[in-house]
Amino acid sequence: MVKSASRIVLFLFSSFCLHVYNADAGNGKPVNVILIYLDDMGYGDLSMTGSVGYSTPNIDRMADRGILFTHYYSPQAVCSASRAGLLTGCYPNRIGFSGALDHRSDYGISDNEETIAGMLKKRGYVTAIFGKWHLGCQPGFLPLRHGFDEFVGIPYSHDMWPDHPSLKGYFPPLPLISGNEVIETNPDFTEFTHRFTVKAIDFIRKNRDRSFFVYLAHPLPHVPLGVSGPFRGKSEQGLYGDVMLEIDWSVGKIIETLRELKLEKNTLVIFTSDNGPWLSYGNHAGSTGGLREGKGTTYEGGQRVPCIMLWEGTIRAGTVTGRLAAGIDILPTIAEATGAPLPVNRIDGVSLLAVLKGDETANPRKSFYYYYRKNSLEAVTDGRWKLVFPHHGRTYEGFLPGSDGKPGGSYENHWFEGGLYDLRRDPGERYDVRTLYPRIVKRLEEIALSAREDLGDDLTGAAGKNRREPGRITE
Repeated sequence: MVKSASRIVLFLFSSFCLHVYNADAGNGKPVNVILIYLDDMGYGDLSMTGSVGYSTPNIDRMADRGILFTHYYSPQAVCSASRAGLLTGCYPNRIGFSGALDHRSDYGISDNEETIAGMLKKRGYVTAIFGKWHLGCQPGFLPLRHGFDEFVGIPYSHDMWPDHPSLKGYFPPLPLISGNEVIETNPDFTEFTHRFTVKAIDFIRKNRDRSFFVYLAHPLPHVPLGVSGPFRGKSEQGLYGDVMLEIDWSVGKIIETLRELKLEKNTLVIFTSDNGPWLSYGNHAGSTGGLREGKGTTYEGGQRVPCIMLWEGTIRAGTVTGRLAAGIDILPTIAEATGAPLPVNRIDGVSLLAVLKGDETANPRKSFYYYYRKNSLEAVTDGRWKLVFPHHGRTYEGFLPGSDGKPGGSYENHWFEGGLYDLRRDPGERYDVRTLYPRIVKRLEEIALSAREDLGDDLTGAAGKNRREPGRITE
């Protein structure tokens, strides 16, 4: 009995030490976190995933030295909802988010929800966001009220300004905010990538001896496209390629700074996108890499985007995984990596840390719900099979795209019959195999039933038991 007890104590002590090592990266300081979030970058917009006319060597090198998730999904296929899911670890509809908020929106992120930044503050981190927020533009919803120490950026998308190509006169001047104060209106968006990268690097240098979290939320390559002088005209793919070249430069400068400061082994860097490309903008839009549809849809082109993570000395270089993963998993992954306490409220994400550490048996996410519009469950997947339910939605197919910053056609009320798709053989979702695999359909329908009981579903009239309200403006 004494020997057994000793072994148990030794096991528990070893496990505790392993947890501390994971969280502190071996030097007594919790691992730094840099989260780089692009806007409207598609699955095919990196040279490693098939870009044409430009290359992204720094981003590719990040994958060469880290891990690439090939079956990673944004929380939802639209700006605000995607960011809400990313920062809280929840399906956006659980916390009352849908669509893209603008200057007239009367709601935002609730004080009752904890963001990645708020979670890390409890672990002693210093936190900052540079770029696009989009979780509410009223003072009570801005970043400094939700765990961030510093904020320089815009409250919503930069096409929400007086020169919007199809909504002239609807939007007021676009504010650039520092902290809680507007410091400029209608800022030069051609300098956004450079400006926010410099801010992020300055923050890293200033806090090199502390544990830090940097959320670099690039407003691009969302339209209107803009690029600074050194990258203008450098791509064979025009302005979109120029923008991606500058974003690649930004990633390279961040990694270079970590190496210079000898922080690369104590920093987890995450790179991904909020949703797929806005295809109606034609040559000012990205590429889905052959996936069906794009932004604003629950087909693969709308939500499946690249995700790369780099943590030198912890993630095995050159790892590629087809494990199912999602933006809602970023928060719990960071929590486990840093030793930070998870939010009190229920979240939907699962930690991917075991996958990052090379456990080939780890499969933490078993399913994913594709919600869109206010609360419509349009599809579910188990990672290989995807069941799409009949629904009205956006389609780009059959419509001529726009060009040079002007939008072309799409249809918001197209009727989709739905179907069962084998994502391993048919990632383009072209072959409905429902009649061939009735047992798989039944199993996925059971997953959908669980989602509807929990979160509801406007398509079937299910209310859901566990949805929470967003923050509201009070007079």
